[in-house]
Amino acid sequence: MKTDNLESVARKLVAPGKGILAADESSGTIEKRLKSINVPSNEENRRMYREILFTTKDAGEFISGVILFDETIRQKTRDGRSFVEVLEQQGIVPGIKVDKGATAMANFRGEKITEGLDGLRERLTEYRKLGARFAKWRAVITIGDGIPTRTCIDSNAEALARYAALCQEGDLVPIVEPEVLMDGTHTIERHFEVTEQTLRSVFDSLAEHRVVLEGILLKPNMVLSGKENPKQASVQEAAEATVRCLKRVVPAAVPGIVFLSGGQTDQQATEHLNAMNRIGDLPWQLSFSYGRALQAPVLKAWKRQSITVRGATAKRGLANTPKRWKPRKPHNVWRGNRAPMFVRHASLGDAQGRRNNGRRR
Repeated sequence: MKTDNLESVARKLVAPGKGILAADESSGTIEKRLKSINVPSNEENRRMYREILFTTKDAGEFISGVILFDETIRQKTRDGRSFVEVLEQQGIVPGIKVDKGATAMANFRGEKITEGLDGLRERLTEYRKLGARFAKWRAVITIGDGIPTRTCIDSNAEALARYAALCQEGDLVPIVEPEVLMDGTHTIERHFEVTEQTLRSVFDSLAEHRVVLEGILLKPNMVLSGKENPKQASVQEAAEATVRCLKRVVPAAVPGIVFLSGGQTDQQATEHLNAMNRIGDLPWQLSFSYGRALQAPVLKAWKRQSITVRGATAKRGLANTPKRWKPRKPHNVWRGNRAPMFVRHASLGDAQGRRNNGRRR
């Protein structure tokens, strides 16, 4: 199997100064988000909302890829262009969510297994023809009383590896997403322990299935205190714990790590990622693959007024740009319909620290 194209796409997705927008919400999830701003979740409103996101001017300067949903990859703009075409015209790589969601794992109370392997080869072939160049599969690991079990972790790792192998066979870069949920009262030390255990199992399974690591991206959780724990780790503590955990487990052959926001606020996700990139001296590019953390300001701004939404999109995207620079003063962003503020202010802000030997430009 030739992997030159896979490696090229993977590197493009973690190019300096850019990150991934996760716009792969299922129908149920997007319904909840639109309902939060009193917008009915019908197909036209979903299409219109995503058109606003994808046609934001200059988005390609800061967004490297967009993860689409089955409905979205088939939709078009008002002027008849497919969303795939719109993204490609901005230099953005189209991707697709391919798992069928996490369901209760039989005989393992409180644990889940992700489904979707049946018929996956054929679906990947179709998505590749529709223009997708990468894919995503999410596994869910829950921390609780007596869980996660080794069986749950290994079963999800096996599914992730089988998915990744099928993706590479079909000439799509697999984004491997093993998420250890932050829900619960656990300590940051417990979250570290489970995250390390999960990642070890994932990379063992990837090796067994002969997945080429240079042609994948990892989308992990950050190592954090449980959301309900009254003692929350500081931003710096979380950043250092996450980097330490990844260094123990993730091979240097992986070109990049694109973090999920995992229920954090947009501000929290931005601050944690920025702190990690300030650490520097990392073997992989650190970037983002955010959904809620990028779209939250957009939803708050949207009252079916596309210009307002474009301003909000711009502001949060720039806040997460993995480029080491001193942010410009955010003038005219809300009026000018430019995407740049959507990524800039803060975070990935220091993804290039390792390339600058820890020095600020």
